[in-house]
Amino acid sequence: MTSAVATQFLPVVAAASATKDFLIVSVHDVAPSTQPIVDKIISELTHKGIRHCSLLVVPDYHHQGAAMKDRQFVSWLRHLEAGGHEIVIHGYFHERPPRARETFLEKFITQFYTQGEGEFYNLGYDEAFRRIKTARDEFLANGLKPRGFVAPAWLLGVEGERAARDAEMEYTTRLRTVRDLRSGQTFPARSLVYSVRNSWRRAVSLGWNAMLNRVLENKPLVRLSVHPHDFSHPAIWRQIGDLISEMDGRRTPTTYQDWIAAQRLKRGL
Repeated sequence: MTSAVATQFLPVVAAASATKDFLIVSVHDVAPSTQPIVDKIISELTHKGIRHCSLLVVPDYHHQGAAMKDRQFVSWLRHLEAGGHEIVIHGYFHERPPRARETFLEKFITQFYTQGEGEFYNLGYDEAFRRIKTARDEFLANGLKPRGFVAPAWLLGVEGERAARDAEMEYTTRLRTVRDLRSGQTFPARSLVYSVRNSWRRAVSLGWNAMLNRVLENKPLVRLSVHPHDFSHPAIWRQIGDLISEMDGRRTPTTYQDWIAAQRLKRGL
């Protein structure tokens, strides 16, 4: 890291010195079609003390249209980024059509587990690089500064990770880890996330995340991943609020880019 870049993050590190542990709240599937609900989520998170989130933006969500061509949406993202929120590239289409001659495991992961949204699960290097670089160029051309890439459903293969690094992404995340693509260091950090597609999934998610929160209590970094659909289920949203309230004062809210920068400063990178 250059001294200029390191200096840019010094206020964040200084502000975080009050607590040694951190919380990253990420809002997934940000797109023009989800903007109204995401805006409400960000507002409620702000009221709960989470003033900086990592916003995972999909360039062309389910082929609904190029997000960067929506001037109002881009202006909204610029405003959020200027206020301290982070813009993250989240796949490109956020969907993966079924393929011929797939194995049972591939079908299970890409169709049942993710309902066809594991876009980068086993995408080849060339196509992965093209999509990530295209997204990065589109974001930069519109005045946004993405430093991270997160694959839909956190399903990122080896070739996809290499493509992200070559496309000059600084970091990526998976369900259980955060990976600095510059240094190659991987940090264990399990994310709390909800599945809300039906009642039994919601019930399991509530019990699982309550238990997981206790397990992660003494970990230096906790990640809380919020999806637009979570807001529509009162029990889910209530628990998200309760988890944030419980961590208030014990954990410093931050973003992925600032947390990675702090780790690099610790190691003199």
